[in-house]
Amino acid sequence: MSGRIALVGGDEFRASCRGMDAEILAATGVARPRVVIVPTAAAMERPDLAAANGVQHFNALGADAAPLMVLNADDANDEALVAAADAADVIYLTGGNPAHLLAALAGSRLAAALRAALHRGAIVAGSSAGAMALGERMRFRGEWSEALGLARGVAVLPHHERSDPERVEVELAGALPAGITALGIDGATGCVSEGSGWRALGAGAVTRYRAGAWDRFGAGEVFGL
Repeated sequence: MSGRIALVGGDEFRASCRGMDAEILAATGVARPRVVIVPTAAAMERPDLAAANGVQHFNALGADAAPLMVLNADDANDEALVAAADAADVIYLTGGNPAHLLAALAGSRLAAALRAALHRGAIVAGSSAGAMALGERMRFRGEWSEALGLARGVAVLPHHERSDPERVEVELAGALPAGITALGIDGATGCVSEGSGWRALGAGAVTRYRAGAWDRFGAGEVFGL
């Protein structure tokens, strides 16, 4: 895949995310990138507000943003609706309920569109629940499941500023699926894929858990899995 994946730990579309999201837009190489905001994970809350916040945020950064109101599995398989993703430079999945997001997107036309977007060089981004679903595996309410698998070898632990890495390491010992690296990502913080590695972005840190150890990366630092 020639595109990039951006994983954000949460608190999307806030002032603290402006620098990080400006970097994501710049990575498209497009003067006025086309961004679509997908609020599927927020479908049981205020998806209209989640989408509007994203549109306002990215337009203020110089993008041409629009909502893509995929709220359920029927929407995710609606060819006319999903077609809006085909010309996007950035497709952004908001936070919310990761189980609903995964159930709506798994095996769908939209999931195929996300993969096609990466192949044509676009950026696929997700925050909190959105980032969790983009990984290969996902832990929700203590249970591990298959996720969409766009970010191979990754499981995302969002809002990680609330967690103690020493305790998380103990919790993951023997529980982390084989071949998976867990990335604990703080709010208003993210990482973007770069070749065979990842580069940390934003105000906080990305904590990497693998092989019974953890380490932490701040903005601009590059790390592998």
